[in-house]
Amino acid sequence: MTSVRSTAGLEGVIAGQTALSTVGKEGCGLTYRGYAIEDLAEHTCFEEVAWLLLRGELPTRPQLEGYRQRLASLRGLPAPLQTVLEQLPPTAHPMDVLRTGSSALGCLEPEDTSRSGLDIADRLLATFPSMLLYWHRFHANGERIETRTSDDSIAGHFLHLLTGRPPRAWIHKPSNGS
Repeated sequence: MTSVRSTAGLEGVIAGQTALSTVGKEGCGLTYRGYAIEDLAEHTCFEEVAWLLLRGELPTRPQLEGYRQRLASLRGLPAPLQTVLEQLPPTAHPMDVLRTGSSALGCLEPEDTSRSGLDIADRLLATFPSMLLYWHRFHANGERIETRTSDDSIAGHFLHLLTGRPPRAWIHKPSNGS
C-alpha cells in the first residue's frame, strides 16, 4: 500500500473570512483592520489596538482617554468570583484560570438586552488581568488583593497587581548629584 503525500498543505484553502485581520495576504505579514502589526506594535498601545479591533478604527486622543477610564472603572472583581479563583489549584494553567473566571463572571453578570457586545468585551478586557493576578497572588503569597487600581493602562494595572507597586514606582528617579 502506498500513501499519497500532499506538499501543498492548506495553501489556497479559505478557512474563514474576516474584516479583522489578514495573515500573509499578498506578501504582507499579519494585519489588523488593514494596519501592519509591526506599525501597531511600534506606534500604538494595547488599548488603541483593542479599540481598533472592537470598533473598526483607531481611536482619537479623547476616545482613547475615555476608553482607558472606562476600562479602569471595570477592573473590580465581585467577591463570589474571588472565591472561585481561590478554589482553583495553584498548578492550574493561566488560560484555564481565565476561562473559568470568564465563565464564573458570566454566571454572576448574565447577559441582558441592555448590554452590548462591546460592553461585555470591555468588561472582560478590564477583568482578565484582575482575575489572573488575584489568583496568582492568592496562591503565591496567600494575599487577597484589591483589583481596582487607578493605573492608566492595562499594562500598568497588570504590573501593579503583579508586584503590589504602581508602575510609577518603577521609574528610576536619580538622587541628588546622580
